[in-house]
Amino acid sequence: MSSNPASVASVDELTEQLSAHDYLADEGLATAIFLALSLERPLLLEGEAGVGKTEVAKVLARWLGGDLIRLQCYEGIDVHQAVYEWDYTRQLLHLRTAEATGAATATGADDLEGELYSERFLIRRPLLEAIAPREGERPVLLIDEVDRADDEFEAFLLEVLSEYAITVPELGRFTADQPPVVIITSNRTRDVHDALKRRALYHWVEHPDFDREVAILALKAPNVSSTLARQVAAATAEIRSYGLYKPPGVAETIDWAQALQLVGADDITVEGADSTLGALLKYREDQQRVRGVGLDEVVAKALKITG
Repeated sequence: MSSNPASVASVDELTEQLSAHDYLADEGLATAIFLALSLERPLLLEGEAGVGKTEVAKVLARWLGGDLIRLQCYEGIDVHQAVYEWDYTRQLLHLRTAEATGAATATGADDLEGELYSERFLIRRPLLEAIAPREGERPVLLIDEVDRADDEFEAFLLEVLSEYAITVPELGRFTADQPPVVIITSNRTRDVHDALKRRALYHWVEHPDFDREVAILALKAPNVSSTLARQVAAATAEIRSYGLYKPPGVAETIDWAQALQLVGADDITVEGADSTLGALLKYREDQQRVRGVGLDEVVAKALKITG
């Protein structure tokens, strides 16, 4: 089976490729990825933290064979951190060397300035790196947690994704020979603007259902017995319904199952769940809420569902 996305003729075939690279996607997510690859459009994935949004970009890079280029967004990020910077230290060293050797006089001020602003001294940040011409497979550009950036940066990002081109005044215009695969993630701490949503395809990533979470546990935590994995998946699903500040994601479910296995649990118990709860819930308030509702109730429901 070819790894070229152009040869992937169906959602089922794409689902098989993702599964072969250790990512179990439901039909909705697999369809969104299939369409994004086929139409060469960015894919905006929204959902709570821990549902596997970032992992989509990682598995696509492994499958397609291109580089994974990650732009981690945060409050205050600007063009220089996202696109390019000049290596001022190396420029200064070059200038001092030219002065010390007399090359500065021989070269002339204009030519020396031209040398300083050449690609030799250009630091490519993720956006420029992703669209610069390259040999081999096209990269996967992960724009992670775009909701943390401000409106101004989001507008600039939209411009880049519309043309896949960036102008560096001293060097000219960089244009992608082939657009990168673009995955944008958001935890929805604020609404992403409609203009960016129109440019991208969109999918809301849910927590996995019971059967898929059990399958993920079997894949990612093979040392955990199938019985304990089913109980942990059921208990986690129950805990997610408690209106927590930070509901546990798939990674936390895996951690919890492995923690219970390491302390010798064959089945989930109140005592075992209580002593390992820190592997699942990372906020004191969430732990207090679950203990307040009653771990005995969580365990009882998990055993009832899996019994």
